[in-house]
Amino acid sequence: MSDAFALLGKQIDVQISGKKTFKGILTDLSTDILVLFNGKQFLYFPMLHVHRFNLSTEIDNEIKNPMESPMMEDMASISYRKTLMSAKGVFSAIHVAGHIPLHGYITNVFNDYFAFYSPVYKMMYVSLHHLKWLTPYNQNATPYTLSKESFPVNPSDVPMLRSLEDQLKKNAGKLVVFDGGEDPMKIGMLKKAENNLVELKTANGDHVFLKLSHIKTVYMP
Repeated sequence: MSDAFALLGKQIDVQISGKKTFKGILTDLSTDILVLFNGKQFLYFPMLHVHRFNLSTEIDNEIKNPMESPMMEDMASISYRKTLMSAKGVFSAIHVAGHIPLHGYITNVFNDYFAFYSPVYKMMYVSLHHLKWLTPYNQNATPYTLSKESFPVNPSDVPMLRSLEDQLKKNAGKLVVFDGGEDPMKIGMLKKAENNLVELKTANGDHVFLKLSHIKTVYMP
């Protein structure tokens, strides 16, 4: 990636999965994470979802070099996992599926997923393979301007297992909502999780089998 590093500090265009494009100043880069400053915030893009990036041909003069340093400035080498670990306890927006961001806090990072606490949805599990980008907010910001006493940043002491499949196995028999619940076939009673397949029983009693690797988020009401 030696030639790509020549773009550091310059304004670039980035296209990610879904043909969504962003413009900003490239502030950091590694084999698995790209950091962009859009003039207001730092955006962290896992390279898994970056389709292309290039020097901007049309410069946006409203985007200035950041006055503050990105979250990961003290790290000798940036990486996707280190970024998530550094973001623990920092109020952030994450973009996974659809067009609506989720606001809250990363509480734990595991082998193939991370635990995310949202004041709206409470505890959620998010696949590491499906996070499109992460935007940390100001250190003093809180979700929906709630007081810090209104909710715990580390809301659960319940032990979590290292893989998402094992965590789902542990919660068999509970109601579950996958990927925000936009698809009624992804809402139901969790029956089983094994061999990269998840079995659900939907509201009308149908049995549905979902491929675990395509599940983006997990929420248990």
